Amino acid sequence: MYLDLHSHSVSSDDSRATVEQYLKWIQVLRKRGHTVDGIVLTEHRKFDADKDYSALAAQYGVMVLKGSELDTRYGHFLVYGVTPALTSELNFADVRMDARALMQAARHHGAIALPAHPGRFGIGLVEYLAQGEQFDGLGIVERLNGGSRPGENERAEELCQQRGYLGTGGSDAHLASHIATCLTKFEAPIRRESDLVQALLSGQFRPVRLAETSQASAGG
Repeated sequence: MYLDLHSHSVSSDDSRATVEQYLKWIQVLRKRGHTVDGIVLTEHRKFDADKDYSALAAQYGVMVLKGSELDTRYGHFLVYGVTPALTSELNFADVRMDARALMQAARHHGAIALPAHPGRFGIGLVEYLAQGEQFDGLGIVERLNGGSRPGENERAEELCQQRGYLGTGGSDAHLASHIATCLTKFEAPIRRESDLVQALLSGQFRPVRLAETSQASAGG
């Protein structure tokens, strides 16, 4: 399955794309021969527990999962498998939260948190590792980010090679036409957020660019 693990709808304060606009654009990509099975909405500093996209997902034949992108003292972290217990324990709007506490709480509540765009200049995980910070238990980072500037994905790639981290891919889309520029290819079928967490924990995935899906069979 090919999933875009990093996207923002108008629910995020800096995005101009609706979920339906993303799903419509994915139809265009499919007509061009690409395979895009689903997206994960990772809204900034929040989790939209009240939003239900199942009707839209069924209408367009695209899986829509929900996650979060949280600001921490050590850069941005993507959270998958968010549960009510996790949102009760942590204030998702707290931009000064300790990323290590986030990672620990996420795993305790059946979720997983991993660094977004770690190679991003100024705010990526690479910067904090260079300052001597340690992140025990970290094994996965976002390796391919569609919104990265030249050199940033390269720094993420180098980080993965140096430390043996696995890498995901996501578009970081804020505009409809940016969706699915980078994705993650999973070996296991995914139907819900809990499946996504288990697939990430399994390690059976890799980041890809959209062009790499053009020869894939429809449906992953």
